[in-house]
Amino acid sequence: MRLLEKLRSAWRTLNAPSRHFSLIFLTLGGFIAGLIFWGAFNTVLEATNTEVFCTSCHEMEDNVFAELKRTIHYSNRSGVRATCPDCHVPHQWTNKIARKMEASKEVWGKVFGTINTREKFLDKRRDMAEHEWARLKANDSLECRNCHNYNAMDITRQSPRAAVIHERNLLNGNKTCIDCHKGIAYQLPDMAGVPQG
Repeated sequence: MRLLEKLRSAWRTLNAPSRHFSLIFLTLGGFIAGLIFWGAFNTVLEATNTEVFCTSCHEMEDNVFAELKRTIHYSNRSGVRATCPDCHVPHQWTNKIARKMEASKEVWGKVFGTINTREKFLDKRRDMAEHEWARLKANDSLECRNCHNYNAMDITRQSPRAAVIHERNLLNGNKTCIDCHKGIAYQLPDMAGVPQG
C-alpha cells in the first residue's frame, strides 16, 4: 500500500502544472529538443567529415589534394580510396570530437588567410606537417592502422627491405607507421636542416 501511495505522489508531482506546463510536458519537450539537437549536431559533424568538405577551400584543393591524386591512396588497382577523414580524423567518437576541436585552429587559419596563397602554404607546410606527424606518432598511427592491420600483412609478399623493416620495427613496437612513411600521400616539405635517419 505504501508503494502505491508513493507512485500516486510521484504521479501528482509529474502531472502537476508548473506555471504554464506540466512536468511531464517539460520533460518530454526537453527529451525531444535533445534528440533534435543531437541529430543536428551529428549531421553537421558528419558533413564536416567528408572529402568534399575538406577540399572545399582552395588551400586544400590546390595543394595537398592535388598531390594526393597522384598517389596509390587515391587511385589503385583495387579501387579502395583513402579520403581526407580516413587519414586525418579518428573513427572513435571521443577521439573524433577531440580532433574536430583541434581542427578549429585550421578554420581560424582559413578565416584569417594564414595559408591562402601557395607561398604562404609552402612557408607553413613544414610546421603543419610536423604537427600532423607528431599527432600520428602520439596515437601510434591510429588512422593508418584503421586500414593497414599489421596482423593481416603478408610479409612474404613485400620487398625484402620492407619485410625486414616491418618485422623489426612493427613486431617489436619500436616504431609506428608515420616514422617511415611521412611522404606517402603528399610531397614532403622542405626538410633542410633535419637530420635523416
